[in-house]
Amino acid sequence: MTINKLIFILTVLLALQACNNPSSKTNYPEFDTWEAYDESALIDSSQQNDDPLLRYQLIQSRVFNKNELLKVIKPQLEGFTENKYSEISPLIYENSILDIQNHIADHKLSYKLLTQWYLYRIALHETSQHNNLNAIISINPNAVAQAEILDERKNDNLHPTYGMPILLKDNINTAEMPTTAGALALINHQPSQDAEIVTNLKNHNAIILGKVNLSEWANFLCDGCPNGYSAVGGQTMNPYGPMRFDTGGSSSGSAASVAANYAVAAVGTETSGSILSPSSQQSLVGLKPTIGQLSQNGIIPISSTLDTPGPITRTVADNAILLSAMRSQTKTEDYTLTSIEAPSEIRLGAIKAYMKDSLYLQSIDIFKNNSLQVEVIEPKPMNFSGFLALLNGDMKRDLEAYLKQFASDSVEVRSVSDVVNFNTKDSLLRMPYGQARLNGIVRQDLNDTELDSIRQNLIQSGKTYFDELFNNYQLDAILSINNYNAGQAAVAKYPAITIPMGYSKSGEPQGLTIIMKAGREKNLLKLAHFYEQLTNYRKPPQENSKTIQP
Repeated sequence: MTINKLIFILTVLLALQACNNPSSKTNYPEFDTWEAYDESALIDSSQQNDDPLLRYQLIQSRVFNKNELLKVIKPQLEGFTENKYSEISPLIYENSILDIQNHIADHKLSYKLLTQWYLYRIALHETSQHNNLNAIISINPNAVAQAEILDERKNDNLHPTYGMPILLKDNINTAEMPTTAGALALINHQPSQDAEIVTNLKNHNAIILGKVNLSEWANFLCDGCPNGYSAVGGQTMNPYGPMRFDTGGSSSGSAASVAANYAVAAVGTETSGSILSPSSQQSLVGLKPTIGQLSQNGIIPISSTLDTPGPITRTVADNAILLSAMRSQTKTEDYTLTSIEAPSEIRLGAIKAYMKDSLYLQSIDIFKNNSLQVEVIEPKPMNFSGFLALLNGDMKRDLEAYLKQFASDSVEVRSVSDVVNFNTKDSLLRMPYGQARLNGIVRQDLNDTELDSIRQNLIQSGKTYFDELFNNYQLDAILSINNYNAGQAAVAKYPAITIPMGYSKSGEPQGLTIIMKAGREKNLLKLAHFYEQLTNYRKPPQENSKTIQP
């Protein structure tokens, strides 16, 4: 019998024991009951934003009652109090994975209390009208029971993710919770098995705490609509400035949750910028690995050519740990970062067009002052011809294949055309910002040969774009900002990591993004870790202290 099967059986037995013991105590903390509120004033005020992505039409989900979260969370918090939450907050809030593991080893904390702390925090804020981020879609009903089992059988030879509560973007299959991609067309989609990366996390004894909001269909529903909106989850907010700062997307809820300390870490997905964008917008570390380093199996697709999951964390060391746990067993590698020594003989490329940005210039000076060579480079514009056609063609084929493999009879859609028709039946509820991108998929008519030609040309263009710079300037890495070069890195299939670079005058986070050649994740993480240790720019959100601080 495998360890995971044993945990499942013990979890069920514990649940049955609780149900069959009417004399057991039911000492649960109290939370505000969620009530839908009049959001018209907030929506009206958002129309004054200079950024059209912050002009909202809806904030609350019209289908998701947050009291359903409480129904799942409260039974897992028996005996947990506000005093206990405050008492152990210094051991958890903004703590790294290794710090938390040390607290547990010192018997100051347990995996059960750790999991309960995050559940309490989620319930406290996500069910409050004034403090919620609309970041959480569903919660694992067995999270605390699983943590109790892990408390009983821990030993000294554990992967650092052992017992760590992790949140997943809601386009990643889980057998314990639905997987919706934020779309009402998939609201009844309950996969029978986990995505491969989820299996890998569980094999390393991570606790899947819940599922988080996202830009619906991973930002491939509407054109020009706000990042972080989905019909299922509503409008995700940036904890550094709700209604003021863009969340980035499409892994909006993954980033908002980690920034607000709803979990140790989260998993996002990226086709082009969907990890880099929200991570940089919310002062986090986000890694888009080399395509193929992590499995796509069991993830709702846009493009099998470009899609990848990736870790979103508060520190580079945590990012390396999560990446290690997400990899399949045949690819397992130790990415633990313990040294802050500068990578030897590293040459960095700084893009001239970005040097008007004061935070970028400051970062360049930091590298120079610590004995790294920096060359100013001027990349030629890249030809993105066919990029949208590739995404359209891939999603038409890949989504149909995914639904055929994973969707049950309770899901009525089986293709992009079915989704378009489903949404049209109630456009105000199902697609308030339209569905221009899905319509584009339906209209496009490319055969497999034509699509493959576009695919190969784009991949070659992306590699040429970077390789000319790497070779001509003898570079090891290229420095960018936020998701400015995410498209080029996507089609080249090259890895990129973003780390906090500071904040604008208005307080909006900015990220320094580093790009390397395929398969260089270890060097990428070492360089990012070196920069992080020199700067320590990440600060927890301060805009709304009730939302983001214990």
